[in-house]
Amino acid sequence: MLTSDRLDGILRTLPRLTIGLVGDLFLDRYLELVAGSRELSIETGQEAYQIERVRNSPGALGTVLNNLAALGVGLLVPVTAIGDDGHGYDLLKGLRKLPVDLANVLCLPDRLTPTYTKPMRLVDGAWQELNRLDVRTRGPLSSAATAEVCRRLEIVFRSSDGLIVLDQLVDEDCGVVSAAVRDTLARLASESPDKLIFVDSRRFLAKFTAGVLKGNRSEVIGTVPDAGSAVGSALRGVPAAPADADLMESIAALARRTGRPAYCTVGERGILVAEPGQAVTLAPGVPVTGPIDIVGAGDSATSGIVCGLLAGALPHEAAALGNLVASITVQQLGTTGAATPQQVREAWRRHNP
Repeated sequence: MLTSDRLDGILRTLPRLTIGLVGDLFLDRYLELVAGSRELSIETGQEAYQIERVRNSPGALGTVLNNLAALGVGLLVPVTAIGDDGHGYDLLKGLRKLPVDLANVLCLPDRLTPTYTKPMRLVDGAWQELNRLDVRTRGPLSSAATAEVCRRLEIVFRSSDGLIVLDQLVDEDCGVVSAAVRDTLARLASESPDKLIFVDSRRFLAKFTAGVLKGNRSEVIGTVPDAGSAVGSALRGVPAAPADADLMESIAALARRTGRPAYCTVGERGILVAEPGQAVTLAPGVPVTGPIDIVGAGDSATSGIVCGLLAGALPHEAAALGNLVASITVQQLGTTGAATPQQVREAWRRHNP
């Protein structure tokens, strides 16, 4: 579904693109434990983790930024809100290494910078993630901050080639992507119907009425109340699982609602693609061998799909690029990986000998 010439054409286009983004920006902090050390606290008797290295990386929306930068996108313009704190300092320090315009990152004194702290232990030569520690403000942005996000979102949308929306949190209206932001997106989509708005939401896909919608199986299934009413749906080229009919009706309904393609990642099987008025089809996954780490795989797929669409690819070609990118990042253990154009070309050649 994606020829070598088509892939090269897409990758050559990326340095000329400006992509806007709006959503929840996290700091991923990896704490690497001393190998073989199991020291107990005298006071509590519990293990006191002994850290020998700290790695910081932009996470959530930052994972998408990392992937887009690695693929060679020229300029990335995020609209988001973080805390005015030490975690925010480390996060911005990481972002300054990327082709990112930070002018629309709001640093708010009344918010905590969302942070995933991940203790990592080396087990049999591979990093194993222990209990994660999550830091974030469990409450909505202020009305003034929300209005400022919407104002800046409109400016960035109009000056970018396309927009990515990453709705990371599962608590409604407690992150950057609130009801007010969804209303702003719907208005912008109606005013500029030919410009790409790509939405990836962990829990609230059903609340978006505009844009190209994307989720994984658990995020897509159930977004439509009558999803089980589909009759005769079939997943082309692969044996159907019992829940496939419901899943495909759900993603087809998402495409009908917005009048745009919709995507659903289904693990190693690949990515389902729904276009309004057409049967749901599958862009097959790229087989990989050896141990894998699926953390960030969905964000990798998002980056590949968006790059394809903005470079003029058809919906299925964009899904094939998303599969290629994800197949590379899942093989990078103990981190949320990224894929370079050279790695993408090599993965295509291995998959198409």
